[in-house]
Amino acid sequence: MPRVIHSLSKRLAAWARVKSPWVSVFNTGSCNACDIEVIATLMPRFDVERFGILAKGSPRHADILIVTGPVTAKQESRLRRIWEQMPEPKYVIAMGACGASGGVFQGLYHVRDGVESVIPVDVFVAGCPPRPDEIINAVVTCLGLMKEDMARGGKEWRKKPAKGSGTGAAPGKQAEVAA
Repeated sequence: MPRVIHSLSKRLAAWARVKSPWVSVFNTGSCNACDIEVIATLMPRFDVERFGILAKGSPRHADILIVTGPVTAKQESRLRRIWEQMPEPKYVIAMGACGASGGVFQGLYHVRDGVESVIPVDVFVAGCPPRPDEIINAVVTCLGLMKEDMARGGKEWRKKPAKGSGTGAAPGKQAEVAA
């Protein structure tokens, strides 16, 4: 009997996660253009709450972490700590050119290569800054990844094989939302 209840509670939690994803936004030192677009996404014009998408201030309650800006040396450990505080399964969206590669700040002494050099990224959103409809599309893409991960028993199927391993494993899958 306890196994049935545990299975039911897991399925209920997975259903709720897909039907109502909670997002948390972390600015790693950007010019705030991406942040303004995220705020515009949450405003009544786009009304993402009707899709169940809720913004949460605490990463401990979030399913999806949206990272804006280039990762600076000072923010690197903070970003990693915030990512570690999120419950499993956790998904990350890197916004804009800065989130993907450092953007116009790439090559500066205090800027890392991008969000993926610090934490694993599931979806990249292109643009400088990305439009609100592209941000919504990225969250929907994350929801698709959530469903597929649940069907396949976790995120392991998307992991990239080590270089030169020759295991013949399926290539890693990352989504990119074009501008």
